[in-house]
Amino acid sequence: MKQRVLSGVVLTLFAAAIVVFDQIFPLALNIAVALISAAAVDELARALGLQRKWFLYGPSLLAAGAVPFCEARYQFLIYCLYTFGAFAAMIVYHHETSFKEVAVLYSMVVLIPCALQTLVSLRELNRVHGMFYVLIAVLSAWAADMGAYFAGTLFGKRKLCPEISPKKTVEGAIGGTVADAAVMLLCGLCFSRVVYAGGVTVNYWLLAVIGLLGAWVSILGDLSFSLIKRSCHIKDFGQVIPGHGGILDRFDSVIFTAPFVYVLVTFFPLAGV
Repeated sequence: MKQRVLSGVVLTLFAAAIVVFDQIFPLALNIAVALISAAAVDELARALGLQRKWFLYGPSLLAAGAVPFCEARYQFLIYCLYTFGAFAAMIVYHHETSFKEVAVLYSMVVLIPCALQTLVSLRELNRVHGMFYVLIAVLSAWAADMGAYFAGTLFGKRKLCPEISPKKTVEGAIGGTVADAAVMLLCGLCFSRVVYAGGVTVNYWLLAVIGLLGAWVSILGDLSFSLIKRSCHIKDFGQVIPGHGGILDRFDSVIFTAPFVYVLVTFFPLAGV
């Protein structure tokens, strides 16, 4: 548990550093998202045993790393080129690979970078308070996960989805939901009252919705990738983050919460003067 908590603190500080230095070095967010996307695809490829199939592995990493730096029209171009390349490789090297391998890797290369890139899009929605939106999207996933972990450890009895993730409990899910809502409201209070000394209004109703619903979106992401892990017959995607596993183990929920938050704040701004 100590390793898990310490790693969580380090990750939170890393996210906070990107927020703080955004005005000085805005590309930091793009670089972080690109590295996370590429690392997640790398872990998935290794879990599937595809790292030695360079004709799939190389283009997949390049596409995953390039998307976070591109506008929507250029993202479409990258995915078009990646699609042509992936299926051309499948035809040329059909004796060494299968459609199932190509389809799984292809779908993840589309899903992971595209979903995580919404963190960059969140920032662009509001150049003044956009990094607050980014922080909310990430913390919505992490607060739900940590809340569920502690509540499940202390009170967990009834299994939530034992065939996919045996350790998840109903009590943990409820605890994660409560913790997520509390953290979202606390973030809004700190942002409005501490950072801007009351000079900025925050939509607390929307933060409560993000906390309550975002926790279940986070669980959906976690269970989805747990199912992928079971199909790959592995416990964790990697051991990069002590106590958490790999990059994908830590960001699987963010892959779902980031687009969810993006959709909500597109129609209902979180902050304003």
